[in-house]
Parts: sequence; C-alpha cells; structure tokens
Amino acid sequence: MSTDRRNFLRALAGTIGLAGVSPFFASARGKSFMEALERYQAMPARQLAGDETFWRQVKLAYSVSPTVLNLNNGGVSPQPIVVQEAVERYNRMSNEAPSYYMWRVLDLGREALRNKLAGLGGCSPEEIAINRNASEALETVIFGLRLKAGDEVVLTRQDYPSMINAWKQRAHRDGIELKWLSLNLPTEDDDEIVEAFVSAITPRTRLLHLTHVINWNGQVLPVRKIAREAHSRGVEVLVDGAHSFCHLDFNIPELECDYFGTSLHKWLCAPFGSGMLYVSQKKIEKLYPLLAAPEPESSDIRKFEHLGTRSFAIEQAIGQAVDFHLMIGAERKKERLLYLRNYWVQRARAIPGFQLHSPSRLPQSCGIALFSLDGVDHNELSTWLFRNHQIHTVAINWENIHGVRVTPNVYTLTEGLDRLLEALQLYTEANR
Repeated sequence: MSTDRRNFLRALAGTIGLAGVSPFFASARGKSFMEALERYQAMPARQLAGDETFWRQVKLAYSVSPTVLNLNNGGVSPQPIVVQEAVERYNRMSNEAPSYYMWRVLDLGREALRNKLAGLGGCSPEEIAINRNASEALETVIFGLRLKAGDEVVLTRQDYPSMINAWKQRAHRDGIELKWLSLNLPTEDDDEIVEAFVSAITPRTRLLHLTHVINWNGQVLPVRKIAREAHSRGVEVLVDGAHSFCHLDFNIPELECDYFGTSLHKWLCAPFGSGMLYVSQKKIEKLYPLLAAPEPESSDIRKFEHLGTRSFAIEQAIGQAVDFHLMIGAERKKERLLYLRNYWVQRARAIPGFQLHSPSRLPQSCGIALFSLDGVDHNELSTWLFRNHQIHTVAINWENIHGVRVTPNVYTLTEGLDRLLEALQLYTEANR
C-alpha cells in the first residue's frame, strides 16, 4: 500500500469519527461509498463533477425518495443517513436520563462542534455561535445592534422575507430608517450592484444588509467588494449566508463582513433546525444577544447561545454533517452543483419559449437557477411537474423575480435532470 493511500485512509478514519457506531458505514451501501471516496481521491474536482459513477455512490449515502425527484433543495436539504442515525442515537441517549445526558454529556460537545464549524468557516471558534437557523442568527444582529431613531439601514426588496419583516419591526419599534434598493436581476455586472449599494450610503447609514446568494434565482452578490466600500465609509455589513455556506467555497473572513448568519440544514445537509452565527470578534461586545444572557455586554461569543432547552440531538448531529461534507470536499461539492446547473440549463435552452432568469457566468452564478416558459403560469407549471412527473420544484413570484426555481444537490444525478427536461418538452408540445 502506498504512503499516499495509507495517509488517505488514516485521514478518512479520523474524519468519520463515529463510524464504528454508525450502521451505515457497516452496510454494503456505506462500504461502497467509502470505496468510491478512496478510488476517486486523486481526480481533480472539476473532472469529477461530471462522473456519474462517483455521484451515484454519494446518492447511496442518502435515503431520498426513489420516485419523487426533489429539485427544491434550496428550501431545505435532506440529511445523509449518517446524520439521521446520529440524531436518533443522541435522542435515544437523551431519553435515558434527559437532564443528565443533555446537560452533562451532550452539552459538553458544543466546544468541539464550534471548532468544527469554525474550520468550515475559516475563522476563529471565538467568532461562531450555534443556533437554530439563519433567521435566528440574522435577527440576533438585527435586534441586537445599537441603532437609534434616524439611523439608516440599506437593504433590498429581493432579500429574504423573514429578514425584511425583522427590519420592518425594528424600524417600527425604534424609528430607524430603511433605505430600499430594488435590484435588476439577473445581472453579470458586479460594478452595477456595488454602485447601487454605495450610492445609497449617506452620513446616517450604519449598516448594509447583503444577501450573499439571492434565494429566488441564485444571483451571487459581490459581497467583498461591497463590504470594502462600506467599511471605507464607516458602515458595517451584515451578510445573509443561508444559501452560500457550504454551497460556494469560501472562508467567512474573505467576505470582510462584520456579521454572517446561515442555516446549516440547507447546503451542509445538517439536521432540520440548525444554524450558525458569525460575529467578528471585535464586534461581539457591542452586540446584544437576542435572548437574555447573564452578561449582555460580554465579549464572549457564547452569550448568543442562551436559548434554554433545545434539541441536543439536533445540535450534536451537526458534527456528522460536517464530517460528511469534508469527506466529499468543499471544492468537489461546489463544482458538482455548478455542473448540474449548467447541465440542465444548457439543454433546456433548446426548449421553445425557455427563458433563464439567473446569471450564466461565474462568479455571479451558483447551483440555483430560475426559468420560465413563454406564456406559461409559473404556479401551474410547477404544479403540473409534480402532479404528472413527481418532480418537486417551487414557483417564485417575488417583487420583480418570477419563474420556476430548480435546485439540485450532490445526490442529484443527471438522469434526474433528464427527467425534468423530458417533462418540460412534453409540456411545451402539449400546450402549443
């Protein structure tokens, strides 16, 4: 056995962690998955992106429906089998003696988990708080910032509704002023987006709210460019990373933002109801926690985790999701998602009336794409796809963005996307 292969297997053993107690890794499907990871270890990520044999093995690590084609992973993603097993295992443990196992055993695992998440984010563990979703993470910042009447916050009408509502409540309660941008999407002109935010800044502007990936159509915003312009004018930056974290390949500090919130049950495929907050270390002290902490002006990131009783099973199983993500690899995952998106979009262009409402080029595009068919109601088409072909998509009608959103994930195979393309072709032929 070569030294490289021996080192690879040793690294895998360390990454798996609880493989010894995971039924999946002892199963034929689990062993096949592990063999595929070893066999393809040296293949470059971009080349591997189109290898259906490898990704078929990845699909075996999920328990997704064999009949329903789920192309709405942008809403919430399924968990790999090892993550499901971990949730069940930790839940059974908790139920043996809840107050003991939850508070004296599983609660002690949070620091190790914090380190794992910090590794994914490329930041200090002292800048990571673990919570339940992107809304909770971002609302911690929205309601915790020391803003006063007359202070301005710049945001867009294409941001996520929960965040828009949170800012509206803050404005209603405290008299801050919201300055709305309406982005003309899709666009492949970063300078246009940067200029839109910069031109909205005034001496009273205190914060820019940036959605890293617009969930409606997959537009990737040039966050770092905007953040640099904001900071040069003394303005802070909050980033909604619900659709970028573990989808795109980046480190949070590279964005040069002050605050970042994400859901882990989307692209990390962690348990439902898991999220993460990043606060730049120098900003922690001045940010109030959403739920009361003993020392609200502490510089300890843990003050944002005073949630009371929550599911420790869900929280601790995030660790298995991190391990699984690392086994595939962030670059491999990014390249596969881009490959799948380009695979179906390029072929769909031949369908009469097809229109793409997402960027076509990097770095503005990602795995999410939005389309429409001329003269076709988006809700009707999405409903028809599921009723007639069991293809699950979502119709988008928000501000100036309209269409059907298609969002694959790493377990999606090109044969599934062929099924989508065939269905769209049938629909157009039947409705000419």
